[in-house]
Amino acid sequence: MRAIWKGAVAFGLVNVPVKLYAATGEHSVALHQVHREDGGRIRYRKVCSVDGEEVRPDDIVKGYETDDGQMVVLTDEDLDELPLTTEREIAVEEFVPADQVDPIMLAKTYYLEPDKTAAKPYALLREALRQTDRMAVVKVALRQRESMAVLRVRDDVICLQTLLWPDEVREADFPVLDADVKLRPQELTMASSLVESLAADFDPSEFEDSYRVALEQLIEAKVSSGTTVVPEKAEEQDSSEGAEVVDLLSALQRSVEKARGTRGGAGSSGGKAPARGGGASRSTTAKGGTAKKSSATTSGPAKTAAAKSGSAKGSSAKPSSATSSSATSGSTKPSTAKATRAKKASPRKAS
Repeated sequence: MRAIWKGAVAFGLVNVPVKLYAATGEHSVALHQVHREDGGRIRYRKVCSVDGEEVRPDDIVKGYETDDGQMVVLTDEDLDELPLTTEREIAVEEFVPADQVDPIMLAKTYYLEPDKTAAKPYALLREALRQTDRMAVVKVALRQRESMAVLRVRDDVICLQTLLWPDEVREADFPVLDADVKLRPQELTMASSLVESLAADFDPSEFEDSYRVALEQLIEAKVSSGTTVVPEKAEEQDSSEGAEVVDLLSALQRSVEKARGTRGGAGSSGGKAPARGGGASRSTTAKGGTAKKSSATTSGPAKTAAAKSGSAKGSSAKPSSATSSSATSGSTKPSTAKATRAKKASPRKAS
């Protein structure tokens, strides 16, 4: 085990240097949220609710929201200035009878290990608690929070068990309990008989977490049968880059829609150049070597037909004096094969 705290127990003029260790730990099967299709892990990012930007851990501090909605920002420097007089000391306040500590107040338990030089005062405190059947009520600072706790003996080890503060324990307010309930002697006798029939000395080792055992068996069976997936590792990218990609795709989509709308409603007239996004006039070599000049604005299918006509059989016509210009499109690109054939069929400029 690794010590999580180091200090001293102080009672009267006696100081017992000790180390604190977590005495308990939950055994549970760690499950993750994953994508059903490919087993990819579901990630959570901390995003600011004001600007929508992802926040780095170094920029996250604590805050307290007032009743009127104002936020009080508390930095690490602010919290470091708060007084914690028991930061490295377990200060004994009083010794109380063990049966006066309500179990509902008991929280997390820790083991106290004495330093090598403090074995005797440690044993002295332990035996004093044991013989008097009392607990030591103490105050201690753990993880920047002052806690009330008790020192009690378990076997030969002194345990520190944190307590809830009195205002953290809720009172049970059930009006139904105020009703006048009458119990017959026969009912009490029967209930007592049932209790006696199930009476035993408590042995926690006789119990087990059957759900956890079954879950582990299920996981092991799936691994053995090969019903597992190996999710692909996604490339991590900065959140700002992701936002730029989304904005770029959105801008491109709007550009495509605008280009399609312009191309569908515009046509060439009077020999003028077609509108942006529309087709341009070009020369194509027809079968038999006669070049035809088209100045009409062409749509997507017409362009495809024109590209195909440029690679017609016997396309060995003499160069035309007309200057050819390849058609441009705002939304689609010709395939590599079509582009190659169009390039071969395009007439050269007349010298």
